[in-house]
Amino acid sequence: MSARVYLDHAAGTVVSPAARTALVEGLALTGNPSSLHASGRAARRLLEESRESLAASLGAHPGEVVLTSGGTEGDNLAVRGGWRARRAEGRDAVAVSTVEHLAVAATAAALAEDGGRVVGLGVDADGRVREDVWDRVDERVAVASVMWVNNETGTLQPLDRLVEACRRSGAWSHSDAVQAVGVLDVDFAASGLDLLTVSGHKLGAPVGVGALLVRREVRLHPVGSGGGQERDIRSGTVPAALAAALAAACAEAVAGRAEHRRRASELTGRLLAGLAASGLEGWRRNGGGEVSPAVVNLGFEGVRADDLLMLLDAAGIDCSTGSACSAGVVQPSAVLLAAGADEATARSALRFSFGPTTTAEDVDALLRVLPGAVRTARRVA
Repeated sequence: MSARVYLDHAAGTVVSPAARTALVEGLALTGNPSSLHASGRAARRLLEESRESLAASLGAHPGEVVLTSGGTEGDNLAVRGGWRARRAEGRDAVAVSTVEHLAVAATAAALAEDGGRVVGLGVDADGRVREDVWDRVDERVAVASVMWVNNETGTLQPLDRLVEACRRSGAWSHSDAVQAVGVLDVDFAASGLDLLTVSGHKLGAPVGVGALLVRREVRLHPVGSGGGQERDIRSGTVPAALAAALAAACAEAVAGRAEHRRRASELTGRLLAGLAASGLEGWRRNGGGEVSPAVVNLGFEGVRADDLLMLLDAAGIDCSTGSACSAGVVQPSAVLLAAGADEATARSALRFSFGPTTTAEDVDALLRVLPGAVRTARRVA
């Protein structure tokens, strides 16, 4: 059986050799990092060294690094924890872009059920927050959350405008940077953000670890109860081995991001040029403006994305629709709908995403089967 072509790195990339080594070495330690005996102190040493490494990679102070189980927990802590912390100030609202990951969007919706108010920040046809909506971030907003790089289209958001709006109104600024680290120059201190989310399995660490960077002056309300191990924001025994793997993966990703960005740009160009030369009609790239070179969202006229995905899967190509699937019913992409696309267009998009192991041969393999798969999908649509 021939090797599969994996083009879904935005969903989860390969565990890096450095992260694998750090994980195995960390698993050899027995102690709980909260224990006072020698074994506990050894685990604590590994944990704090990992925290320092992660902070250095992301332009943060070690005391600003709160270890989490991943991006979803980090987003929940930032949005829900920020809202709970500031309700007493009369800040009963959260502001979120209309193209956020469900980790933010669903958290905001849940807060509305608890008496909160959700302020939507609309986007233009490229999926970028519109210039005319920033004044909605007012004195009643506790936290404003806008993702750095959209997980479906790769569109970059104007974080400078987010930070400016939050400083003007006194709201806390948060960005889900899960798709940014390792591709773009992410520096927490330089960004001016108050809160920033990172996920390990998008960087080369195993699933189950991430971080929320919390500016030292910010005091979030904890979402859960317990021992308060992570700055009294998150409770639970911190997995030192996973923290070490995250730190190693992040350091490696940051060191190689310029090269990864260059290679991903070449791969994107190769894919788009190959499609243009294939004779296939009725396709387009979704998202616009500044876009991450590691994410290519393509729409195919007259196609249901799930049909096309299954045809590519049968041909050995892994990619994703980028849309939610509930109870076996594929929904149109909420991101594309928010950007003004009609339902047919929002149902026709596939996401191809590149990682450190993606090669030109992988793109060529996709190009050999994609035009035929699109034509077949159009016949069955």
